[in-house]
Amino acid sequence: MDYTDIVLDHARNPRNVGFIEDHDGMGTYGDPNCGDFAVMTIKVRGERLTDVRYLVQGCGAAIATCSMATELVKGKPLSEARKLTDEDVTEALGGLPEVKLHCSNLAASALQNAIEDYYKRQRTDLHNWRALYTRAMR
Repeated sequence: MDYTDIVLDHARNPRNVGFIEDHDGMGTYGDPNCGDFAVMTIKVRGERLTDVRYLVQGCGAAIATCSMATELVKGKPLSEARKLTDEDVTEALGGLPEVKLHCSNLAASALQNAIEDYYKRQRTDLHNWRALYTRAMR
């Protein structure tokens, strides 16, 4: 199977691996019981992704796609990060073998789920005064 030098570099030297304990959003994608699975955590300040970390269970292509996805969106506004697609990740890696294209689904989908989780956490019930008070005191 032929991988590009970019894929090999990200698989061998993955960037942004880890889990943000005090994350603002967390997303998962895949099935940990039968194959590739990714968890992405994000830190947001001023509607901008200040940190993005991931944990992945899978092949080298899955590792490379998660690594590249974090590099593509770190420091970007959420509005831009939300537009990241599987095709964007694959293109940035210089392509993937046809049989490995499903791996790129992990990164973009886990990221989108983390961003969606962030927005869900931002919605506050105005009748819940404790949540409003706690958020105001941060």
